[in-house]
Amino acid sequence: MLTGFKNFIMKGNVVDLAVAVVIGAAFGAVVTALVQSVLMPFIAALVGSPNFDSFAVVTLNGNDIKFGVLLTAIVNFVLVAAAIYFVIVVPMNHMIERRNRRLGINPDVKEEAAEDPQIALLTEIRDSLRQDRRA
Repeated sequence: MLTGFKNFIMKGNVVDLAVAVVIGAAFGAVVTALVQSVLMPFIAALVGSPNFDSFAVVTLNGNDIKFGVLLTAIVNFVLVAAAIYFVIVVPMNHMIERRNRRLGINPDVKEEAAEDPQIALLTEIRDSLRQDRRA
């Protein structure tokens, strides 16, 4: 049982996933700082308040239902997604595209896979059998 666990832990995928989680957490702090320190103050300057928590509060039987908190979370999500896309994804795609052009790699052109020798042999046998039937 312990050998199976050791084999599971030592697989490359588990280690890669662990590294990705750690880097993702560190990167999350960068994105959060970008959104809270740059984008939200910018929105506050345009709209007046970067926080919609007090917006659309409904009291029902003495309990506050705060739709504004949900709206703030949605706005934060959209801002984080936009920050990741425009700050990371778009520049990375351009960098990969430039690298591929420099190396002469065209991702649209698929290289033909080398034909499996067994399939080639079976194709020859099939064609030979067809010719024998016709003769």
